[in-house]
Amino acid sequence: MARPDFRHQLEQAQRQNRSLLCVGLDPEPSRLPEALRDQPDALFAFCAAIVDATADRVCAFKPQIAYFAAHSGGEAQLERLLAHIRAVAPQVPVILDAKRGDIGSTAAQYAREAFERYGADALTLSPYMGSDSISPYWDYPQRGLFLLCRTSNPGGDDLQQLPLQDAAGPPGERLYERVARLAASQWDPHGQTGLVVGATYPQELARVRELAPGLPLLVPGVGAQGGDAAAVVRAGWAGPGTLVVNASRAVIYAGSGTDFAQAARAAAQALRDELNAALAAPL
Repeated sequence: MARPDFRHQLEQAQRQNRSLLCVGLDPEPSRLPEALRDQPDALFAFCAAIVDATADRVCAFKPQIAYFAAHSGGEAQLERLLAHIRAVAPQVPVILDAKRGDIGSTAAQYAREAFERYGADALTLSPYMGSDSISPYWDYPQRGLFLLCRTSNPGGDDLQQLPLQDAAGPPGERLYERVARLAASQWDPHGQTGLVVGATYPQELARVRELAPGLPLLVPGVGAQGGDAAAVVRAGWAGPGTLVVNASRAVIYAGSGTDFAQAARAAAQALRDELNAALAAPL
């Protein structure tokens, strides 16, 4: 049976689990519990345990491809992990964090990798090569696309805050604002496009929400990076399916002993409850 489109999956998962929380799966071998480090499938074993412990407390999982692809055999473990998520938590969509950015036939292969090889429900992309770096992914009309817009790293100011001097937008429009405006219009042909906006910039988050009132926003930076959960909800919430708040290290490394999965569940529960407390209306 075919899976529903990404937006539908996301809305259903948020309602079912009463959660805006996405758990990022970024397994760093040196930070894994000691009992797992020498296992040949340590990346999978660690992440699968986190998934099993948190699947009823999240609205999405977000594995970061680099943490798998950097290690011999890691990509096979990533394939296995996504299959595991589909088996044990079919109600929870998977956002593959790869930040791909290329054009033409190369972009088509990246799309095939994400959606056919790994079976991801959504993918992060860099839109800074323009529309032809995004359009190949539209061949998968039910899959979600999260375009980098206003990222949480300090170096994002180098480009994203630059004012544009052309006639294609309002005077003084900044680059991240142009991305948000395009994503809400011609870059959203199937209603599955979203934006990545960092939690550490709540004013810009509110501006992106103004420009893209109905798009899902993937917001990293809550937890270890210091983003304020309540400020994120106030700036970005526009109803079920419109806000996905990611936490990675604050959840997956909440414990380092044999009870690491239980510690991750407790951390996920606490973050979910903090986000829900900031909502004006219950999920």
